[in-house]
Amino acid sequence: MSTYRIVRMYFSHDVSNHVIKRGLTLEEAQAHCKDPETSSKTCTNSHGVRRTRRHGPWFDGYEAE
Repeated sequence: MSTYRIVRMYFSHDVSNHVIKRGLTLEEAQAHCKDPETSSKTCTNSHGVRRTRRHGPWFDGYEAE
């Protein structure tokens, strides 16, 4: 069975992308990425808003491990 990881990706070249979750099923990875809090464009929680102010636009994507 394939597993997937969640990668937080930034549009700025000054900020490195990084893995935030590993070992997910495809369904779990897709569910994570459908959450509005996993993109700077749609997040409303204070942590995500601060991240956007500090590092610029970002989003969570998934890829096979």
